[in-house]
Amino acid sequence: MILNVPNTLTLFRIFLVPVFIYLTVKDRLHAATVVFIVAGVTDAIDGFIARTFKQRTEFGANIDPLADKLLLSGAFIVLTIKGFVPLWLCVPVIIRDIVILAGVIMLRSSGRKVVIAPSVFGKLTTLLQITTVVYAMAFSGKTGDIPFLSIAAVTALVTVYTGFDYARREFRIQFRQGSRR
Repeated sequence: MILNVPNTLTLFRIFLVPVFIYLTVKDRLHAATVVFIVAGVTDAIDGFIARTFKQRTEFGANIDPLADKLLLSGAFIVLTIKGFVPLWLCVPVIIRDIVILAGVIMLRSSGRKVVIAPSVFGKLTTLLQITTVVYAMAFSGKTGDIPFLSIAAVTALVTVYTGFDYARREFRIQFRQGSRR
């Protein structure tokens, strides 16, 4: 593992996940929102630094998406339990992440190389999920209103779409590779 600035920021984001969950459970929503936003900003900064200063590592390529999934899945689960996010939105977010993670693990355990390149829609999914979480936290108790339901519906649709899109793209890559590893 190379401990450079992007990887350190990613590890810091992972550290923030339980802090965010704890603050949310304890109804310290303003502090939890700040922690969540800081975690989201570190995601943008670590990617920028890795690309700009050529500090990409295999460790970072593997741990960064995991950090994102931990943060967003943790947020959707705790916010659903608290009643700030509807179950119909949480379920596709969690299922998508589980399916992607399980697919990567299965392919890698069979000796195949897996490189999930984020698509424009994948990045849009992350942005929508972050926006949904921040909105739900900032306006807790008002998540039945039209603006939130609109954001939530778009987030659910794009989340489901990108789950299928990632699976389709990876299937094509693996099928094209045949038995090559």
